[in-house]
Amino acid sequence: MKSKKNLVFLGMMGSGKSSIGSIVSKKLNIEFIDVDHEIEKKLNMKISKIFESEGENYFREIEEEMTLKILKNKKTVISLGGGAFLNNKIKKEILDKHISFWLNWDPKTIVERIKNNKKRPIAFKSSKNELLQLIKDRYLVYSNALYKINCENLTKNEIVNKILKIYEAH
Repeated sequence: MKSKKNLVFLGMMGSGKSSIGSIVSKKLNIEFIDVDHEIEKKLNMKISKIFESEGENYFREIEEEMTLKILKNKKTVISLGGGAFLNNKIKKEILDKHISFWLNWDPKTIVERIKNNKKRPIAFKSSKNELLQLIKDRYLVYSNALYKINCENLTKNEIVNKILKIYEAH
């Protein structure tokens, strides 16, 4: 692999950023960092608890600080939190200096995966229609990613192979 750039996964919660990122990092034999997991480790608290006790704004501040720090790495596979790419500083950094992949799914698939999930504070408190609107709004921002991977009807291995093929060409 020629590229020293980070490979960054973005997309909705439940889109497979962590599981696909982990597989890709193993295949490339490079480090994998899940930003949400790093935030949980740093604060010694689950994301849902951070939202509950400190609020979303506090979480977004920590997310920005940690994501920008993690993006200073070279040749790393990084899984962003679902809302991180909505942050203009994070989005600009990723678009300017990294190889970004949007894991895109049909909105109905995402809703089925995340509704009523207590670990996902935004999804847990939202109705199906609110989730569909959130997905629609976020998809407009996610569409800025360098690459869009349409994941519907693909296996994990097929998704991983598509990503590796694109990344190896860099």
